[in-house]
Amino acid sequence: MHRLLSLAPLLLACATPAAAQQPPPASAAGRDPALTIYNGGFAVVRETLDLLLAAGVNQVAVSGMTTTLEPDSVILRDPAGARALSILEQSYRNDPVTQERLLQLFEGRTIRFQVQRGESVSTIEGRIVRSGYAPPVAQYDRWGNWQGPQAQQQPVIEVDGELRFALPGLPLFPSLGDDTVLQPTLGWVLRAGEGGPLAAELAYVTGGFTWEADYNAVSEEGSGKLDLVGWITMQNRSGKTFREAKVKLMAGDVSKVDEADALRQLGYMAMRASQAEDEKAVTEKAFDEFHLYTVARPLTLRDAESKQVELVRAVGVPEKRLYVYDGAAMGGVPGGDWGNADFRYAHDFGVQGHKKVWVVREFRNDQASGLGVPLPKGKVRFYTRDRDGQLEFTGENLIDHTPKDETLRLYTGNSFDLVGERTRTDFRVSQAEDWFDEAFSIKLRNHKAEPVTFTVVEHLYRWSNWEVRKSSHPYAKKDSRTIEFTVEVPADGEVEVGYGVHYSW
Repeated sequence: MHRLLSLAPLLLACATPAAAQQPPPASAAGRDPALTIYNGGFAVVRETLDLLLAAGVNQVAVSGMTTTLEPDSVILRDPAGARALSILEQSYRNDPVTQERLLQLFEGRTIRFQVQRGESVSTIEGRIVRSGYAPPVAQYDRWGNWQGPQAQQQPVIEVDGELRFALPGLPLFPSLGDDTVLQPTLGWVLRAGEGGPLAAELAYVTGGFTWEADYNAVSEEGSGKLDLVGWITMQNRSGKTFREAKVKLMAGDVSKVDEADALRQLGYMAMRASQAEDEKAVTEKAFDEFHLYTVARPLTLRDAESKQVELVRAVGVPEKRLYVYDGAAMGGVPGGDWGNADFRYAHDFGVQGHKKVWVVREFRNDQASGLGVPLPKGKVRFYTRDRDGQLEFTGENLIDHTPKDETLRLYTGNSFDLVGERTRTDFRVSQAEDWFDEAFSIKLRNHKAEPVTFTVVEHLYRWSNWEVRKSSHPYAKKDSRTIEFTVEVPADGEVEVGYGVHYSW
């Protein structure tokens, strides 16, 4: 008669002497969990393990680890430094027993299936031809980023010489012995200088965690001010639930030269971070070359859960709307790249343009504006309240990590009622004397019921040595290849800007 495998909870234990020659049962997960989550899709986990060690060699196993743990990042130590503790061996098991996993383990073998017909219960035998099992860890990349569900195949069971693409009943598995785990498990062979209880610190790097900042900016139509609320969204895809955890968020661009060493170093950095914070929902401080955000209240982060906390709130932040016409920008979008010596002789380069005028929202991240805190990178959504009270979405864009006292400018779309038109009006070149003359006419049309100030951006892309020899309006030199005109256009009006530039090399 087969001894059936029980899926009852594992017995709890802390450690067993190695001389017992039996795999130790897994202990409960650690207490006082703390998380530091990084922008790169990983986190540092810190927990306290209550161990009862004997003098000499001990075997310890701790269940409830994450499915994306980096085994070479694990740190186990006496935080007080009073106990001599050495790790002779470490193992990480991430093949927890499930029905699907057991079907895989017994592929090719015959097991019994319990079948219920009405009130009658019987068993039949079937051979597992294919389990259809896909390892859960395959659903993540090595950094713990979610890759989408791994497709499970249908199991194939042979019963009485016939193949079935479904289980014929409830599978009854023979015992696998004691060497099974129900959750990902860390195990050690430890040498303790003396016996007794030990509150050990466990820390490790794991994938499966992400956090990001999102900002909602709401303004009244025509007010020139906005209310900004920032949220932090944390996602746990690690395979483990963390209850009442102290959570910190590290913001910054962390360079990873060697993956294992860099992640391990980040673990040390996070463990040295101070936890003294005030009672705000999220507090911020500079840490090393980054910024550390601490959630004031302990959080429960369940596996496959997203959770949000408020990061920042500011009311009445002054803002400006810039209407930018960059008529020769590549592709008609901000940030076109110019600067090739061949442009000197590409006569038609930069002549084709577009008519779109960009809407750019500008505000300053300083105390005078009600902000003045380092803002993590994220998405900013803009809403405008109509005069009838209706709130409407009016664009969004991304910001990078932004220190305090910096100005933010975000492109939010193209204006419906503003039009620009750029035309080349003169063109002369002398290859013998190495010079080039070019002139443009830029027409700005405003179909709004109020005047609008345009910012006209022109790229002097032919060569770095240039001189504007005629211009209908004043301009500002922004850099070695860019000039800007600031032009006010009356309601339902049109203004023409003209200029000529001389290049020499």
